[in-house]
Amino acid sequence: MTEAGRVADKASDATGPKGWYLAAEVGALVGVSAETIGQWSRRGYIRASQSSEAPHVYSFQDVAEAFVVHDLLDRGVRPAQIRRAISRLREHYGDWPLSLAPLKTTDFAARNGGELLLLEDAALGLLMDIGRGGGNQTWAFTDQYVRDVVGILRRGGWAVRRHPEITHIEVDPDRLSGRPTIRARRVPVELVAELAGRRDGERVLRSDYGLSRQEVADAVRWKDAVAELTQAA
Repeated sequence: MTEAGRVADKASDATGPKGWYLAAEVGALVGVSAETIGQWSRRGYIRASQSSEAPHVYSFQDVAEAFVVHDLLDRGVRPAQIRRAISRLREHYGDWPLSLAPLKTTDFAARNGGELLLLEDAALGLLMDIGRGGGNQTWAFTDQYVRDVVGILRRGGWAVRRHPEITHIEVDPDRLSGRPTIRARRVPVELVAELAGRRDGERVLRSDYGLSRQEVADAVRWKDAVAELTQAA
């Protein structure tokens, strides 16, 4: 992530945490189980910025942070690297260091267990390996990572990343506490998927809620994709 990406996300940081998510709801958006979210919280990967009392309550920004953790693990960055990076970055970047700090991973990481890099000078392109604490090097970077993470979350999270054909889901932290809804409507996806499985459910959704067949189908696809991902996690 570059300075441009970090600045682009400052609006979320400045206005404080948004949305209201329990661990299972975070996992549904991030593509992991509720147990995994609990483990990440206990190990310090993420924090519950809405409430640290049991049950933990997470914000949309916390969900984005968890999404980055999952992405880094997918890219081959080692858990120990991520923990050390977060510990070193929180002092400067607060509760959401992986989303706000200008981090990069190397192509080498995917093949050899991971290097996690922090951009030290945007103009010079100097990077420091914060996972191991050694040396500077030059790295070509993009400025879209934070925007892409937030964009994917707003379209439905990891399930939509895996299934881009799903186009009618929306996650807005200012709407229904951030619950996934049918895009541009205040209709929860969970409700649509549940009703769609009932006798005459689709007719009710179309006549009473004004939903199209495609909107209903996308809600069911999203719910099925989330179940598949969380069970596999």
